[in-house]
Amino acid sequence: MTSLTTDIDLMDTTIIHLTRHGEVDNPEGILYARLPHFHLSPLGHQMARAVANNFQAISADITTVLSSPLERAIETATPTAEAYGLDIITDERLIEAANSFEGIAVHANRSQILHPRYWNRFTHPLRPSWGEPYHEQAYRMVGALKRALHLARGHAAMVVSHQLPIWCLRSFVEGRHFAHLPSQRECSLASVTSFTFVNNTLVGMSYDEPAADLVAKAKDVTPGRSQAITNAGR
Repeated sequence: MTSLTTDIDLMDTTIIHLTRHGEVDNPEGILYARLPHFHLSPLGHQMARAVANNFQAISADITTVLSSPLERAIETATPTAEAYGLDIITDERLIEAANSFEGIAVHANRSQILHPRYWNRFTHPLRPSWGEPYHEQAYRMVGALKRALHLARGHAAMVVSHQLPIWCLRSFVEGRHFAHLPSQRECSLASVTSFTFVNNTLVGMSYDEPAADLVAKAKDVTPGRSQAITNAGR
């Protein structure tokens, strides 16, 4: 496993629960990326509450809540922060990946990005050339994870981010090549990828979908693997 070190000499076990936001209200199928004013749908709010309820059910010792600054992430973090009586700390490093297709209704019709006017965006698909490089996402996420490890040492933290940055971080930790098919991502809506540290060393990782039953009902779903096998995304 990869060791993520901080300036603090940790002497306890710390768990970072890296959580993806819930379903977004997006009836037009826009690739919203970093656009503002995209909020959780009613179902997405249910997902956020399901995550909070699950943390309490497993007696997660959450003392810190960090979030991407985007509305959908903050709204996902809110039920857990309220349940534990904590403030939400935003961190720009947890933001969604930059994407040149931002604002286009990609999820409504994925074939439109194959139009010749977009071909120049696919010159380096392994990087990828249409958006923020995968390795840059992974490295900024490492920085955010270090901060969470520092703030929650000896306890646990909820950290809310987005599918692709979470998957890039996981690929880095597991030693996989960054280039991948979106359908390979194991990071469904409101999923929780937990990293366990002893002192400064990452000793374990687990994945859970506390809102899988709700994901099966979602309309705004990007491709990826999920326990909600009845809903493979648009």
